[in-house]
Amino acid sequence: MPFHIGLLLFPDITQLDLTGPYEVFIKFPDAKVHLVWKTRAPVTAGGGMQIIPTATFTDCPQLDLICVPGGAGMNPLLNDAETLDFIRRQAKGARYVTSVCTGALVLGAAGLLKGKRAATHWMSRGMLSAFGATPVAERVVIDGNIITGGGVTAGIDFALTVALEAFGPELAKTIQLGMEYDPHPPFDAGSPERADPALVAKTRDAAAKRQADRLAAVTAAAAKLS
Repeated sequence: MPFHIGLLLFPDITQLDLTGPYEVFIKFPDAKVHLVWKTRAPVTAGGGMQIIPTATFTDCPQLDLICVPGGAGMNPLLNDAETLDFIRRQAKGARYVTSVCTGALVLGAAGLLKGKRAATHWMSRGMLSAFGATPVAERVVIDGNIITGGGVTAGIDFALTVALEAFGPELAKTIQLGMEYDPHPPFDAGSPERADPALVAKTRDAAAKRQADRLAAVTAAAAKLS
């Protein structure tokens, strides 16, 4: 039987949040990977890449794994009833309910993270608490059938973890090797704990408006769940 995987697609998505896990997921046994949005019209990701949905909320089959990526465009989804209803419906029958980066906040807005430990992008980590989740500063967090990944590049670590959970270490290692996933970044500046404090402050300042808008959307979404 096919292993149905659905990656939520939406305007202004961070494409690596989707395409990183996608590269892993398509290597699962009998995988059928769906890129799901409201319509099948091309979706413009952050930076301008065009991605074409392969399924809609209406015709998407029941998923074994649903994954919600992140990006600036997830802010409106926090209070988008149509999207949240789709996620809730799929989560009821899914074997795994997952996210990458700020997609975790969308799971929270859908009411799926209450009492759960979860990861997300470091700049938005504290916002998880508004949905009753416990923020965790880790690349990948597993809590029951909820698996969440940290920011952007953590999506590959996340997807390999899903491979391990669903199919065992041999497949996960084989996929990792086939992808030559052996990162050696030129700088040890990939987390706020290790980056220069001045760089962290500068990065926060550059994202201040987006983060303020996100916090407002989170606050509105959390109020609907209380």
